[in-house]
Amino acid sequence: MADRQKQPFLPPRWFVTNAWKAHRALYRRTKGRKGLWPPSDKRGWGALRLTAVGRRSGEERSVIVGYLEEGPDLVLMAMNGWGEGEPQWWRNLQAEPRAAVRLADGTTRRVRAHAAEGEERERLWQRWRGVEPRLDDYAALRSTPTDVVVLAPEVDAA
Repeated sequence: MADRQKQPFLPPRWFVTNAWKAHRALYRRTKGRKGLWPPSDKRGWGALRLTAVGRRSGEERSVIVGYLEEGPDLVLMAMNGWGEGEPQWWRNLQAEPRAAVRLADGTTRRVRAHAAEGEERERLWQRWRGVEPRLDDYAALRSTPTDVVVLAPEVDAA
């Protein structure tokens, strides 16, 4: 019998979608008091609220996503719940990289997004792998690569 590695468990898509909806509802109902958290030793990653401009509508769109801190930068995985395709928030940032994030402490930051490449991508992928040891297994479930997105503080032009 060939040595076959067990595929990682992912909940059904309907469950993932409903969990996202419940998370957003919790955030809205508590007026932002619940639903965001900073990265911690226990969980490893944090949750922030990202607001970007919709590439088609031109209207602000917000989503809650997981992140790691890398110095002043915030690092996200454009993984769409490990489903196929890129998440809409990442497609919006590719069209207009300027955005705002709200952190658990209530602070808001202006940021500029870019996809990590080369050594930067590998280093940040390893950071995420430290949080989620099965990261490569989950990524292998997708037919396209998973972008590592860096939100760098936007520098005001003087």
